[in-house]
Amino acid sequence: MSTDNTAPPRRKRTAIEVLRALRQPKVGVMLALGFASGLPFLLTQNTLGYWLRDEGTSLKVIGFISWVGLAYVLKPVWSPIVDRVDVPLLGRLGRRRGWMLLSQIVVAAGLVAMALVGPKGGLTAIGAFAVMVAFASATQDIVVDAWRIEAASDPDEIGLITSAYQLGYRVAILVADAAIIAGAAHFGWPMSYAAMAALMAIGVVASLFAFEPARAEAALHDKAPLWTLRGFFDAVVGPFVDFFATHKALGLLMLAAIAAYRLPDFLMGPMYNPFYHDLGLSKDAVAGVRLVTGLFGGFIGIAASGLFALRFGLFRTLITGSVLQGLGTASFALLTLNHDIGPFTAVMALDNFAQAFAGVALVAYMSSLTNLGYTATQYALLSSTYAFLGKFLKGFSGAAVDGLSHSQGLMGAYATAWIFTGLTAIPPIVLMLVLARLSRPVAASGR
Repeated sequence: MSTDNTAPPRRKRTAIEVLRALRQPKVGVMLALGFASGLPFLLTQNTLGYWLRDEGTSLKVIGFISWVGLAYVLKPVWSPIVDRVDVPLLGRLGRRRGWMLLSQIVVAAGLVAMALVGPKGGLTAIGAFAVMVAFASATQDIVVDAWRIEAASDPDEIGLITSAYQLGYRVAILVADAAIIAGAAHFGWPMSYAAMAALMAIGVVASLFAFEPARAEAALHDKAPLWTLRGFFDAVVGPFVDFFATHKALGLLMLAAIAAYRLPDFLMGPMYNPFYHDLGLSKDAVAGVRLVTGLFGGFIGIAASGLFALRFGLFRTLITGSVLQGLGTASFALLTLNHDIGPFTAVMALDNFAQAFAGVALVAYMSSLTNLGYTATQYALLSSTYAFLGKFLKGFSGAAVDGLSHSQGLMGAYATAWIFTGLTAIPPIVLMLVLARLSRPVAASGR
């Protein structure tokens, strides 16, 4: 037996091979599943805030109701079940496909219920259905993220499939954050939400065409059943033990950097749409600019992030993404001085590019930290870590703007809040710089 443990360097794929890889059915499935994952996200948060503001709801209440999004933070609580248990009846399709289909059906049903009840039916009622949608959407994210990692045949394919996921996700964000606003202007919010429920059929079709990843089945084959003591411990505690056994003390720094990375995007998230409303911009203007800048800014950001990572490495991409996020968020303060369509378009283009660039970098980084056998739970842990701090703090965004408005006026309060939020990009930049330096010896040692 050879004692040479040196692995041969992986050959870079040619442009022709990359184009051929794009034609794989799983890339198309991932594109559709990314769309299904992105669609419900804003419908229970930022877009719902626009609907509530239209009905005269206060900024403070809109900020607090955004805590519905904490469902995405709690994913590690039930992700072991998604990882190890088949869905009754739907489990015949396979564990991943069964959970995908169940979560998509519940999301669609919850959106229909939100459309039927509306804010006029009471904030408690629409909030309860928003929670239902958020939990089902978070469950869908758990299983789609696991499928995305497990369906890839090698590390290069993880990047390829992640790009397809991000592309589908960004298209869905445009629909749920721009097209729906134009629809609400002409057909009303209830009809627009019902249309979003119908679009979840894209995810349902993708789930039916998806396959069960063989690599995941092999990794889970020898694990004890969840209902046994050993199996329960392995499913619930095992992912955390494995993560820190692999990364040791560096794992804590990784989690801190991930937790802080998306703060500029999260902190003022509930205030985006109320801000446009208070600027006096029409729904058609907001929707039109978002669609155009989101389409081009988002797609260019996705492509640029992937190419930048190939050329300069993942950590430099993460640091650049954080800088862009801070600048993009702070630039919204300029609109309090001049909110003509030109400046509005420029700010939106920068923000869409920055968020897409940073999003691809973070997803690729978190995906690289998971191990087969614990895919769903470990990625749920990482994605919950990046979401927890921002989603908790953003609940106070409305109260912050409302409080500042007493001394600075409404536009002054918005400007201060946007600038401060942009500055929250500094801590993740510092953390990523430290992490990049500390990671070099580990990489050099072959671990």
